[in-house]
Amino acid sequence: MAAVPVYGWRLAPDGLATRRQLRARGLRPGGQDVAAQVERPRRRRGPLVAYLYSVEQAKPVRPMTLAKRAALAKANAARRICPACRRDAGYVIPPSLGMCATCAFPDEQRAA
Repeated sequence: MAAVPVYGWRLAPDGLATRRQLRARGLRPGGQDVAAQVERPRRRRGPLVAYLYSVEQAKPVRPMTLAKRAALAKANAARRICPACRRDAGYVIPPSLGMCATCAFPDEQRAA
């Protein structure tokens, strides 16, 4: 890959956009290579880097199919089921606990 141009924060030319900016316009990179990058300096660490893509070469976002929608609904439902008690918690179970609050803190639930 050839060296890409590097621009300072907020100094990128028109016609280039990040992935998020493309998505907000209903576009996707569509397999194109990175056109440039923007660097935002930070005090104690290395700079933040955002890759830029050409808006002209971007393609429209593919529409959501019924199969994709069903798979996404199934994955989100699985994140709500507690592996310990196998019940729907009513919320997405935090990975830090790994189970619903009732199973993670049984003593506090009995006291309440």
